[in-house]
Amino acid sequence: MATSIENTIRKHFEKNCRTKEHNGVHSSKVHSVAWNCDGRMLASGSFDRNVSVFSLDRDRMTREATYKGHVGSVDQLCWHPRNPDVFVTASGDKTIRIWDTRSARSVASIATKGENINICWSPNEQYIAVGNKDDLVTFVDAKSNRILNEEQFKYEVNEISWNNDSDLFFLTNGHGCINILSYPDLKPLQELNAHPANCICIEFDPMGRFFATGSADALVSLWDVAELVCVRTFSRLDWPVRALSFSHDGQLLASASEDLIIDVAHVETGEKVTEVHCESPTFTVAWHPKRYLLAFACDDKDKYNRERDAGSIKLFGLPSD
Repeated sequence: MATSIENTIRKHFEKNCRTKEHNGVHSSKVHSVAWNCDGRMLASGSFDRNVSVFSLDRDRMTREATYKGHVGSVDQLCWHPRNPDVFVTASGDKTIRIWDTRSARSVASIATKGENINICWSPNEQYIAVGNKDDLVTFVDAKSNRILNEEQFKYEVNEISWNNDSDLFFLTNGHGCINILSYPDLKPLQELNAHPANCICIEFDPMGRFFATGSADALVSLWDVAELVCVRTFSRLDWPVRALSFSHDGQLLASASEDLIIDVAHVETGEKVTEVHCESPTFTVAWHPKRYLLAFACDDKDKYNRERDAGSIKLFGLPSD
């Protein structure tokens, strides 16, 4: 039975279900989209080696700048937890770069071992972790920009994240498990058997109650942070789940895959609240930090040249009229 909150959210999306596409943002596939902490800016990283930053004014988004410097694909980016002007990028060029939107260039470039594919910033602002294709995770002091240590894992590491208290470090692996390590000493604490197939992505609820994982088995699992038990699964998708995002209030969970929809579920009940229709697979999604506004990017092709990537980003949740 639907809750009153769930019904209220459904009614919101009946009036706010428009998707707006921003074309030609990049010349190649968009790998990552992320909002800054105050929701005024959205950044996108691409195979074209560049980062584009947009400003949001009510429902209008305007491109402010393109950041160049990487000589390899920008595979993932994330913003500083509390500084709305600073973000970091992970690239296949074996570096990470820290950028400040008040400067035209990166403020720091840190050389790492191997081609980087995922990155996260600890909620307490102190550390940055970056993982590469060889399952090596490098930890960086965010103040000095110096590498603190490197940890080589013997299993396939997919996505990495700190918990909201920054004292535990989580990894999803190729065996369908979630590995939990203490931080900063990185001692293995627990391995959760989350899925029967490759566990691809992980996302923490901003309220600190849950985290979610997405898997090649097309399931999303919701976990209680305190008890480390699975409380429910979401099974409306048919393809491997590639990206997850919780809304600012922890009420909604968006799940993206090669399905031509993004599933938007009510976290407490698991019921579908709405769905976002896509023309091609979706590999990155991000809820706005203050509104029910979802940024995402698909593997779209150019409408006039099907051999080329569209390089577009999209916003869902705009007023329908």
